[in-house]
Amino acid sequence: MGEPHTSREVTPHRLGIVGLGVISAAYLETLAASDAVVITAVADLDPGRARAVAGTLPAARAMTVADLLASDDVDTVLNLTTPAAHAEIALGAINAGKQVYGEKPLAVTLAEGRSILGAAAHAGVRVGSAPDTVLGTGIQTARAAIDDGLIGRPVAASAVMVTAGHELWHPNPDFYYREGGGPLFDMGPYYITALIHLLGPIRSVTGASSRPQDHRVIRTGPRAGESIPVFVDTHVTGVLEHVNGALSSITMSFDSTATVASPIEVHGTEGTLAVGDPNTFDGPTSHRRVNDGGFHLLDPLGGYVDGARGIGLLDQIRAPHRATARANGELALHVLDVMESLQRAATEGHRVDLTTDADRPVPVPLTPRSEWLHTARL
Repeated sequence: MGEPHTSREVTPHRLGIVGLGVISAAYLETLAASDAVVITAVADLDPGRARAVAGTLPAARAMTVADLLASDDVDTVLNLTTPAAHAEIALGAINAGKQVYGEKPLAVTLAEGRSILGAAAHAGVRVGSAPDTVLGTGIQTARAAIDDGLIGRPVAASAVMVTAGHELWHPNPDFYYREGGGPLFDMGPYYITALIHLLGPIRSVTGASSRPQDHRVIRTGPRAGESIPVFVDTHVTGVLEHVNGALSSITMSFDSTATVASPIEVHGTEGTLAVGDPNTFDGPTSHRRVNDGGFHLLDPLGGYVDGARGIGLLDQIRAPHRATARANGELALHVLDVMESLQRAATEGHRVDLTTDADRPVPVPLTPRSEWLHTARL
């Protein structure tokens, strides 16, 4: 497939979606409303679900996964499968000459992630990956404040996510407690990607982790009361050393109830930012100077206004070059390296140097919804 058209007058980019679980509804709401793309095919392990979704889309056909990957009517495959299937679907799409954009994480292991990017480079196609929440006004306002010198030289940050397990609300939470799941691989991509947008790439990590519960009990749906095994650590904490010298602490946990800490805080020589939830597009960013009596809410300074799931895919399709696609595969691979290295550091008890790098993505200017949803080029 190679690079997409670069002229402003383009025909809609054709999408095939693999995996129609809970998260697909958010993507469908965004992408079905955009005139930059058309959904031509959908596939799911449940054929009935695929047919039902196809029935809501005027141009889509329900297919098997194999047929969708081979279809001439698909330019890009949107991969919304569970993490364990990310690499298989991505490689299948790439081998068919198609671009890929997938849910996070890029893959469940760094080796799989490298294979995806290697295959994409050989085929000359683009790879992108969630999260794209970091392209909304929340994280992009914080980034603009940092880049404008509002807090002086950034020296440190913290990222905290503490919640009870997904078995409380998800009827089939098994994959959250298998390889590629747990709080680090499930929620870590939002926080680590945000930290890279704010402070740049990471060169080394240290950490510790635990698994207080060997089993979880599903609390909702037809399997309520069923006990499922836990195969991954569910409380992970660590320190990330950024290339620019800033130090970020991170805590990701499925083992408690809540926290009053700001999801992200960034500390500089002349002030501090309190940043909203990176799992949302428009979390508030507040600023406090050295002698201020409290935090002051910042007006939006950057980002896609009223952003929604799928905006990273639109950004990838419209970017004139691979390097300007903000939710790109190289960044996703670097985030995967951070997570795998942090888990390794926790297991082995020593500092781990990363083996990947990534450019800090291009900032997003303040862009109205009407423009990012309906124009041919961002």
